[in-house]
Amino acid sequence: MLRVNVVTIFPEFFTAPLGLSIPARAAAAGGVSYRVVDLRDHTHDRHRTVDDYPYGGGAGMVMKPEPFFEAVEALQARAPIVLVSARGRQFTQADAARFAAGEELTVLCGHYKDVDQRVADHLATEELSLGPFVLSGGEPAALAIIDATVRLLPGAMSDHDSARTDSFYDDAGISAPSYTRPPEYRGFKVPDVLISGDHAKIAAWRKAEGERLTEARAREGRTPES
Repeated sequence: MLRVNVVTIFPEFFTAPLGLSIPARAAAAGGVSYRVVDLRDHTHDRHRTVDDYPYGGGAGMVMKPEPFFEAVEALQARAPIVLVSARGRQFTQADAARFAAGEELTVLCGHYKDVDQRVADHLATEELSLGPFVLSGGEPAALAIIDATVRLLPGAMSDHDSARTDSFYDDAGISAPSYTRPPEYRGFKVPDVLISGDHAKIAAWRKAEGERLTEARAREGRTPES
């Protein structure tokens, strides 16, 4: 079983998403357990303070190191311990597969202007981002990482073959487009090959379309490798 720990100042952010759909199914199947920790439970003042002014001046507030260190120590968490941060390397499908194959994953969620760099340097084992943009906090990124990971666990999906044909699965590129009924809608038609019944031609079309889209996204600078 994979144990997923989340350290956050907004534990309620995770209540509904982890109780729905594939994350919930993965837990019900015994593939994962979730522990969401309120960072403020690891403070020692009556205001439960988790942030302070930055050394050197400047705008915004910086999250203090002590609550993060104490929360991780209380969890007795083992690597990987991920700090989600705009400074981090971009999260990929390969990371999701690596986490899903492990026994434990801990995700640290920042907020406010920044997190004290000592958390990144001396507590987290890696720093990951979703891409070159800034979120209000680490919670949405943490949820995305968790979802991408647990959907790969046994019992999470009713048809695991569906995951194997996803974009980026097992170092593959982007998957081919998908269509369903009706065969024509408002004058827009499904490609003839997909309703031809010729499975070899369908497979060849999907392979060619996936390669075309992968190359196009690479030129646009939108693939994880770029």
